[in-house]
Amino acid sequence: MQKIKKKIIILSISLSAIFSLAFVDNYFEISKNLDIMTTAYRELNMYYVDDIDAAKLMRTGIEAMVESLDPYTNYISESEIEDYRFMTTGQYGGVGASIFTRNNYVEIKEVYEGFAAQKAGLKAGDILMEIDGKSVKGKNTSEVSKFLKGQSGSTIKVLFKRPSETKPQTITLSREEIQIDNVPYYGMISPSIGYIQLKGFTQDATKEVKNALLALKQNVGLKGVILDVRGNPGGLLHEAVGIANIFVPKGELVVNTKGKAKEGEKKYFTINDAIDPTIPLAVLTNSSSASASEIVSGVMQDLDRGVIVGQRTFGKGLVQTTRPLTYNSQLKITTAKYYIPSGRCIQALDYTHRNEDGSVGKIPDSLIKAYKTKSGRKVFDGGGVAPDFSMPVNNYSNITNSLLSKHLLFDFATDYTSKHTKIKPSGEFHLSSEDYLSFENFLKDKDFDYSTSSEKLLEDYKKAATKENYFDAVAEDYQKLKIKLSHDKSADLKRYQQEITTLIEQEIASRYYFQKGRTQQQLATDPEVIKAMNILLDNETYHNTLKN
Repeated sequence: MQKIKKKIIILSISLSAIFSLAFVDNYFEISKNLDIMTTAYRELNMYYVDDIDAAKLMRTGIEAMVESLDPYTNYISESEIEDYRFMTTGQYGGVGASIFTRNNYVEIKEVYEGFAAQKAGLKAGDILMEIDGKSVKGKNTSEVSKFLKGQSGSTIKVLFKRPSETKPQTITLSREEIQIDNVPYYGMISPSIGYIQLKGFTQDATKEVKNALLALKQNVGLKGVILDVRGNPGGLLHEAVGIANIFVPKGELVVNTKGKAKEGEKKYFTINDAIDPTIPLAVLTNSSSASASEIVSGVMQDLDRGVIVGQRTFGKGLVQTTRPLTYNSQLKITTAKYYIPSGRCIQALDYTHRNEDGSVGKIPDSLIKAYKTKSGRKVFDGGGVAPDFSMPVNNYSNITNSLLSKHLLFDFATDYTSKHTKIKPSGEFHLSSEDYLSFENFLKDKDFDYSTSSEKLLEDYKKAATKENYFDAVAEDYQKLKIKLSHDKSADLKRYQQEITTLIEQEIASRYYFQKGRTQQQLATDPEVIKAMNILLDNETYHNTLKN
């Protein structure tokens, strides 16, 4: 017995020594490399041939360091804290308008209903020329945005030019606290189907979805709800848990997180009674639905609480927390992975095992595992949330993409608005054949050339044949084929009239009825919304999907 105790003591001392050495080695490595970095920074600052911006140099070093980990671990300087606050709260001090650059100037892209820009009379299409007497010509959107943002209650003078008018105008705007809604729109899209558009997961997202659902439930004919998280990049984890709780009963596991540090390991359960745990639910997703959006959609799928319609989600299964640094700066760090009720993590990219060139690959198929939902349906990890009803991505034609990139649909809407004081309610508004003819005439002196896929392939063939000295032999055939393939813009305007018209109608509706108007106009022809609506109205398809 004495010998056994002696061996245990010796083993304990040995293990303790090993762990102590490991700790010492790790501490030494950290100290050594910090010393190297400090001395390198000092030598560069003292001896580099040109003057160095010391702060910028260190910022570059920090950013390169965190960039080597993953895209979500970021350094937030003191000057960027306000932008970070906007990301988490949806609030900022400003005038309530989005902007874009064109031809060396910044233009108003959209004004938000009920805020300073709209109340002062600014409109989409207005060109900003000066802010508080300073020219903004040549400035980018980030620079101009900083001019427009500021303390709530402060004022700015803006000189702008409206395309339909000859002389610039000056207006005074009073900045105010701008709150970007997580739920910019909800409503009944048919006598029995309600719709909730969820665009963010900032503070109060749960409250907004709850209020939207309660309002929809006032309609006695309500038989199903569509929750739209397409294009939603995510946000606060506790808001995702709260939104899941609106549809899922009390006591269900929503998500658990696992990280290196103990505080990274947590389980999140629903803690309240659901607002409605049984109403048929369809969640709309696409490849831009990420993070918290994937938690909500994944939980609905894992618990067989609703069907997923659309495209596979982004695949971000990582959790970030912020750590305070000196001088009011912060570090946003990936601290854990999250796992939804079936036990799967939907992270698609493997940042831990980078390729030799530093690039990041997807989780290999050989490592993807199958899991089961509450009713036994098979689901998979390692690549986002796959929809129960997959829909094709809506790719626009070449001519439509060209018109969008050149802002010509936007410009026609600006022109149309200047000539029409009012239109029918959004969702009921439609361009007439005469309106579309006006659009074609509007384009006559505009440059919106483009190349079709066939034309691009033909040009690639010419380059290859020329490089290999074969082109002279096929030049005549090439020219004939080029003539046959050359696109006719007038013909394409007719061929894709419906697609182009739909987008023009949405842009025009937004000028009169703002963001809600754009959404209402879009919903009328949205194929994924229509598909979800049909599923919710077909009880057999809906319930069989959740069982199988």
